[in-house]
Parts: sequence; structure tokens; C-alpha cells
Amino acid sequence: MVWKKHKKLFLILAAVVVVLAIAVPLTVLAVSRAFTAQESAVRTDWGDADVGGEVVERDEALQIEYAEVDLNGGLRVLQLVPMDLEEENFTYYDAGVQQRLSDALEELKAGDVQWTASNPLAVLNPYGTGSNGLYLYFETDLPTQVSYTVHVEDDSIPDYTATAADAGGETYTRVHEFQLIGLVPGETNEVTMQVTGSWGTVRQTVTFTVDMPETQSGYDTTLETTDGTSDAALTEGLFAMMRVNGYLGYGFFYDNAGVLRYEMVLEGYGLDRILPYGDDIITCVSSTRLARINGLGQVEQVYDLDGYELHHDIGFGQEGELLALAEHVDGETVEDVVLSVDLETGEVSELIDFTDVLPEYFETTHAVAPTDEFFWQAGEWDWLHLNSLQYMPEDDALIVSSRETSTIIKVTGIHSEVTLDWMAGDEAFWADTAYAEYSLRQEGDFVPQYGQHFVEYLGDGETEGVYYLAVYNNNYWANSSRDGYEPELAESVGTDLYGDGSETSQVYVYCIDENERAFSLVSSFDVPYSSIVSNASHYGEEGHWVVNSGVAMVFGEYDADGVLIREYAYECTMQNYRTIKYDMVGCWFAE
Repeated sequence: MVWKKHKKLFLILAAVVVVLAIAVPLTVLAVSRAFTAQESAVRTDWGDADVGGEVVERDEALQIEYAEVDLNGGLRVLQLVPMDLEEENFTYYDAGVQQRLSDALEELKAGDVQWTASNPLAVLNPYGTGSNGLYLYFETDLPTQVSYTVHVEDDSIPDYTATAADAGGETYTRVHEFQLIGLVPGETNEVTMQVTGSWGTVRQTVTFTVDMPETQSGYDTTLETTDGTSDAALTEGLFAMMRVNGYLGYGFFYDNAGVLRYEMVLEGYGLDRILPYGDDIITCVSSTRLARINGLGQVEQVYDLDGYELHHDIGFGQEGELLALAEHVDGETVEDVVLSVDLETGEVSELIDFTDVLPEYFETTHAVAPTDEFFWQAGEWDWLHLNSLQYMPEDDALIVSSRETSTIIKVTGIHSEVTLDWMAGDEAFWADTAYAEYSLRQEGDFVPQYGQHFVEYLGDGETEGVYYLAVYNNNYWANSSRDGYEPELAESVGTDLYGDGSETSQVYVYCIDENERAFSLVSSFDVPYSSIVSNASHYGEEGHWVVNSGVAMVFGEYDADGVLIREYAYECTMQNYRTIKYDMVGCWFAE
């Protein structure tokens, strides 16, 4: 009897084990699918772009409602609300919608009202792309330039001063049209606007107050800051936080005090990088679309990547060309394709499929399993995981960063015959493969990069064929697509996603010597540990570094010697992908 009871209990436990063995991977797979699916999700509700103003007029031809927004400051502020805002598949990133909004603005500008500096045409977020951007239009008797200061009552928020870049591109003009950047969401903002002549004479000073609505995303308007030991002054510009997990579909721009000065509203996904294009910018607006946006927030052109999804980086290629890291929407593999986008015609073509560049290595890899380090990608064949690109025009080459192999790769002839040139990283990784001969020799005693991100060209050396690259060395080893290889790691290299507190990541500057087929470490400095994501960007004439450690949830500005000036802490779900600083001169601000 006892034996039978034990046998029954054993059978029950065995059944439970079998069920768990099936259920756990399926559960992990379902959770991972939900986690990664958020990157490709497209905004379906734009209703929160409407701050609830009172409709004062309707234009049936343009299908636009004119609403007056009560911002309690004496300044009459309008909002343009598309009448199809709540319809299925509506998006502000549509040429037709943008044209209607532009036409509505033109009708307001051309009306009977004489728009002056003391009585400007003011429209909140006119093109639906920047929740706290305030459009202003007015005329002056003489050519002038407009600067402004934003003040709030909260003593912890310093004043913000800028000179507006006029939409007409003129430094001094009689017709002023610009987007006022810097209003703090959820605060009463006092704006002092100075209208200055070409000889520096202030011809008019206008002050008005606006009570700005809260952020559309619900994200923090101020970040916690910690000053470092460097005495260097912070550079001018705004820190652009890109793809903040939990808040995808937005881009957040913070000033040096850690105050949110602009909330960019996207279709989904997030910014991978912002590329200046004349006085416009080009950036990602969803996982399948790029857009060119002017200083007013108006979408000038949309680039649809039919059949592809963006992943991790964009950059300029040949003249009039944009390059993008991507993957086939229904492809067998992920994050291993480079696209070419014609910026004039919008034509998209596949430039490189890295399964054709490294076919013999590709054949030895497999999809990510639920028990692997990158379990959230379970079921995806992420054998290379490209995360940054850098075009080198001299030999029509492309340098890419492969996180999965901890290798920096250069290919040449990308517009003709793609040829593998070299690979830089742990030479042992490629030693027993068909590609060992392409590994650059490591010169010097240092730990090579592992899991690196954001490889960036810094400049040429004194000899042709010698140049420098900046690298965010995550200093984290994990590989979910290759069996049978275990590296001999230095103790300093992390193997845990969140670390135990002893690890650090580094900013590396490599010297690449193509003549000697070698690479060496020129300089490095430690930064907070981040096993994945992150970036290190060289910025400004001062040669400062802007570094984001995404898993540690901090970014900071460092001086040219790698000494911290100020660090900013933020909240998110697991990670923020990148933070890059931009001066936005020409687009939002004048010199």
C-alpha cells in the first residue's frame, strides 16, 4: 500500500515536472515576445495630443478644428486638432495630415489679425510631434532676431535662455516664425522675449506666462543630478534620451540642469540617433519609418521601410543616402541587414545581408533559447546583433559593431562588391573559424572589448591607413547563438546581466592600423557598468564625452580626460538605449 502511494506520488511529481518543462519555456517565450514586441508597436491613440481646448472654429475643407487652450497667462494659445484624430490608423506622420496642418497655419497667418511680438500667433504643438513646443509667428517693422528666457517659480529649476532659429533661415528678419523650445511641462512658465536689431539694440521686450500641461508620456520633468570631480564647464546643448524602455514612442531632451525642455512624440519605437540634414533633422519615428522634421516640428518627408524593421542605428552614407541597421520583418534572422535609403526619392534598398558576408560562421549558429542569457529574444536567430554603423567614404566601407560576437567588423565596397576587410576583438573567438585571417592583431596588454556598443570614428592618424575609433566597452560577455566556445575571460569582464557591483564598463579609444593589420588601446576610462545597450559620444570643441550606461540608468558628461563633470539618474524599465547630446543649432536655435 505504501509503495503504491509512493508510486502515485512519484507519477504526480513526474507529471508536474513534465508540465513545467513544457510550460516554463513557453511562458518565457511568451513573456519575451511581449517584451520585444513593444519596440514594433505603433501608437493607436493620439487623443492625448489634444489638451482639451475649447473649439472656436472648424475648417471643414481642411478637416481641422481650431481650439483655444486655456494656459492662464494672457497669451491666446491655439491648438490645431485634426478632425480624424481618433480614427483608426491616424498618424501625425502622414504627408496629408501635415499638409492640412500647414495650410491651417497659413490661413491663420494670412487672416485679418496683425500679428506682433506683443500679440503673436501662438499654437501649442502645431504638428503633433512635440508636446511642449510652442509655435510663434509675428512681424516686426525692422529686421530683428528673437531670443528668450524661460523662468519658473520652482527654485530648483534654473532659467533657460536661447536664441530662436527662424523658419526662414535668416538671422535678422521682419517675419518671425519659430518653435519656442524650453517650456517646462506641468509648470507655470514666464517667458521674457527680446527682439534685437542687427546692431545689438533691444528694440522690444515682451513677457508672457503659460501654464504648460503635464508631459504626454508621464515621464519625469527633472532628473536627479550628481556633480563629479571635474572643474570643466558643461557644454551647451540638450541631452536626447533615446528609446527609454517603458516610454517607447517618445524622445526626451534635457538641459544641463536635468530639466526636460522638449518631449518629442513619435509613432512608436524611439530615436536611435538624430541626423542633422540642412536645418532639418532625420530620425526614427517608428520601427518601420524614418522622418525628416523641420524646426517647427513639421514632418517634411516620411521614409517607409516596407518589409523591414529598424534596429539600433542610422547614419549617412554617400551623398543623399542614409544607411540603417535593420532586419526583415518576416525573416529567419534578426539584426543583420543594412539598408540604403535615398533621401530625395525615399527609395529603400537592401545593401548588405551579413549572412552573405560571414556565411560559414552563420551556419554554425542557432536561435536564442529560453534558458540563454538573452532570454527575452527567445526564438530569434540573433547570431550577429549589429548595434552601430560608421560609413568610411575613402574606400566605400562600413564599420559595424557586433554585440553577439564582441567584434568590430569592417567591410569594403558596400555599393559594389561587399568584401570583408577586418575584424577587431578577442582573436580567440575567430581562431577556429574560417575567418581567423581577418582578425586584427592585438598590440599591447589590455582586455579587448566585450558586448560593445556605439563604435564611432574619431579621426585619422598621421599615416594613411591609421585612424581612431571610440567604443563603449560594455565589458560583458554573453553569447546565445554559438555552442562549444568558452572564452578565457579576465576577472574584470562581467558575465552577469546586472553585475555584482564590482564590474565597470569603459570608454575605449582604439587605434586601427590597417597597414600592420593591428589594433591597440590608446586611452580608456571607467564608467558605470552596463551589460547591454549604452553609448559613448565625443561631443563639442572641448572634446567632452557624453556617456549613457543604460542598465545602470545613468548618463553623464565627462571632460576630455574622462573625468566626470555631472551625472544624471533616470527611471525606466530595465534600460535606456542611448543618450546623445545635440546643440540643435540651425533647427531649433540660432548660433
